[in-house]
Amino acid sequence: MTGKASGALLPAYLAVGSNSVKAGRVVERLRARLDDGLAAFNLDERESAAVSEPGELLASLNTLPVGPGQRLVIIHGADKLAKPCSEAIVGYLQNPNPGCVLCLVAEALARTTRLYKAVAAVGRDAVIDCGGKKAWQLPAEVRRLAQRRGMSIDESAARELVDRVGESIALIDGQLKTLSELCRASGSITRADVVEHVVRMAEVKPWDFLDAVCDRDAGRALSVYALMPANSEVRLVSLLAARLRELVCARSLMRRGTIAGLGGELLAYDSIAATPAVRRKGSKRPAKPRVKQDWQLKNHQRWAGSFGDGELERALVLCGGADAALKGGADPRSCVSSLILDVCGAAPSRHGSLPC
Repeated sequence: MTGKASGALLPAYLAVGSNSVKAGRVVERLRARLDDGLAAFNLDERESAAVSEPGELLASLNTLPVGPGQRLVIIHGADKLAKPCSEAIVGYLQNPNPGCVLCLVAEALARTTRLYKAVAAVGRDAVIDCGGKKAWQLPAEVRRLAQRRGMSIDESAARELVDRVGESIALIDGQLKTLSELCRASGSITRADVVEHVVRMAEVKPWDFLDAVCDRDAGRALSVYALMPANSEVRLVSLLAARLRELVCARSLMRRGTIAGLGGELLAYDSIAATPAVRRKGSKRPAKPRVKQDWQLKNHQRWAGSFGDGELERALVLCGGADAALKGGADPRSCVSSLILDVCGAAPSRHGSLPC
C-alpha cells in the first residue's frame, strides 16, 4: 500500500471483496499510519449510510491534517453509497487532497462502475482484492490465520474447522481466536480440539461426503453422512459412483503418464454418456457436459493413488449393488454405512460381497 519511491501512501484505496478479515487488516494498517495523539483530529471513519451529503464528504476529504502526516477518511460499505456521494468521490479523485488518504471498503463493487475506475486510476496498487477463498483453498488460509495468532494447526484440523464453520473467513478467524486461547499451552490446534470446542454451523454438502470417502477416511465419511438430509442415500451413491469412475480414469492415465489430460478425457466420457444412443430410454436430456476446472481435479491423482489395483473397480460394483438394494427397500443407513466402510477399506474382508 505504498508508493514506489518515497513510501508515501496513495491518495485512495479500495478494499473490495467478501473477506472481511483481510479488509480489516487493510484498514488497520492505514490506521497505524496515524499519530496516536492526533487520531481524533485526523481520522474520519463512517458507514456509507452515514454519508448522505456530498458537500460534507468533500469538506472532510479536503480538510488539511493536524500536525505531521496525513488525514485518513474511511468509508465502509462503499458499494452502497448514494449516487451523488459516489459521484462526488469520482470528481474529487481527479484532483485529490495530498494531505488526505481515502479508504473505501466494499463487499462487492463492479469493475465497470465509475467509482471503481476512479480509484483504480489513482495507482496500480490502489485496488486491494479481498475476495473470498474457494472451498479447497480455505484449509491453507486457516493455517495462515492460525500462524498469525502464534499457533499451528494441521491439515485435518483445518479442514474440520472449515467443515463446521463454513466459508466465512470472519467466522473462521473468530473460532481460531477462541481455539488459540484454549490451546495456548500446547501451541497447536488438533482436530480433536476443533471437534470438542466448535459447534457445527455450516450445512453439510454432498462434496464433503465424497471427499471424505475418496480420502478413505471412514470416520470422517460416516460423521459427514450422519449429517446429510434424510432420503438422500440414492443420490449420494450415484454421486459417489460418478466420482469413482473419474478416479478409475485418473488411475489409468497415471499408468500411461498422461494424467495432465484428465479434464479432456472426462469431458469426452461425459459427452458420450449424454448422447441419445447411450442415454436410457425415457431419461431426461442431461445438461451439456462442461470441462472440469483444475481446482475440481487437483486431488484426483492423490485419491486415485490411494487405491490398489482393482479396488476402484470393485468399489463401483459395490455402488451398483448398494443402488439396487436401496431401490429394493433395504435400510438406507445400514446400506450406505456398509458401503462407506467397504470403499474406505475399513470393513472386514467379505470376498467381494455386495453391501446390505
